[in-house]
Amino acid sequence: MFWIKESLVVAVCAFVSTSALAQSRPITILVGSPPGGATDLVARHLADGLQHELNAPVIVQNRPGAGGQIAAQTLKASASDGLTLFLSNSHTLSMIPLTALKPGFNAERDFVPIGLVASQPDVFVLNSTIAKFAPSLKDFVAWTKKTSGAGNVGVPAPASAPAFAVSLIAHGLGGDLSAVTYRGDAAMLQDLLGGQIPAAIGSVGGMLAPAAAGRIRIVAVNGTQRLSSLPNVPTYKELGIFGYEEVMFTALFAPAGTSPAVLAQYSASLEKVVKSSAFTSSVATLGMLAQYGSAEDVKLRLEKSSAASERMVKAVGYRAE
Repeated sequence: MFWIKESLVVAVCAFVSTSALAQSRPITILVGSPPGGATDLVARHLADGLQHELNAPVIVQNRPGAGGQIAAQTLKASASDGLTLFLSNSHTLSMIPLTALKPGFNAERDFVPIGLVASQPDVFVLNSTIAKFAPSLKDFVAWTKKTSGAGNVGVPAPASAPAFAVSLIAHGLGGDLSAVTYRGDAAMLQDLLGGQIPAAIGSVGGMLAPAAAGRIRIVAVNGTQRLSSLPNVPTYKELGIFGYEEVMFTALFAPAGTSPAVLAQYSASLEKVVKSSAFTSSVATLGMLAQYGSAEDVKLRLEKSSAASERMVKAVGYRAE
C-alpha cells in the first residue's frame, strides 16, 4: 500500500549537501506519543545523534493522541523545508488507515520515508501482586475465569494491535478479557503499578525497567522468536495464540515535496546514527533493536505490516469508526 519515490541516491555537490539544512530554526522531530514512552525515548536518542551529524539543533516535539494521527496530521501540514520530521511507529501508518474512517492523512501522498530506525516488540505483563499467584499468561487467563471482572488488560491505544491482541489471546486461551485503552505506555504503566489494572500489553522498551525492579512480570512477547534479552519469556505462538507475530518498528519521515538533496543528507546522517555504537547501546537498554534500513526497506516493511494489520482487523471483526 505504500510508496517509494525515485531513488534517494542523488548526485549532489558537496556544498549543497552541507548547506541543505543550514537554517536558523531547529529541526523538529514529531512523536505521536507522550514523553517517556519507547518511541519518545528513541526519538531523543536519535535527535542527539542527528544534531551531531548535521551540526544543527534538533528537538523532539510530542504530539500525542489518536494513535499517532495528530502527529501525522501535523507533519502533513508542515512545510517541506526539511525542518519538520516524524518518527512514527508502524501502527500509525499500517493500522490507523484500517481503523479510522478519517485518518486525516494519506501516507503515500503526504509523506516520504527517510529510513528505518528500530524495531520494538510488545510484551504482556502482570502487576507484581497478580504474578505471585498467576506467574504465567495461561495462569492469568485461568484466574480470570474464576474471578468476575478480573480480565481487564491495559493497552496503549484504542484500535491498535495490542488492543486487538487481547481478543486473540482470549480466543486462543479461552478466557474472558477486555482491553482498557490508554494514551501511551506511561499512563498505562502507572495504573498497572498502582493495581488499577492487573495486566497490560506494552512495548518492551517501556516495560523492561519496572520488570527488572520486580514491580511487574513479563509473561509473553510477540514476534516469531524469543528475545535474546528475555530468553525465558515465550512468544504468543508458543502458547497457542496466533495472529500477533508482526513486530512493530519505527521509521523517520519527511513531508512530501522535501527536496532530494535534503532527503539524501538525512538518509546518510540517519544511517550513521542508527549504526553507531552509542545509539545501538542506548536503544538496547530499552529492549529494542537498532535497525537501519533505506527508504525502500521502509516501503517493504510497511507493506508487510499493513497486510498483518489487515488480517488482525478481520480476525477480530473490527469496523472503522
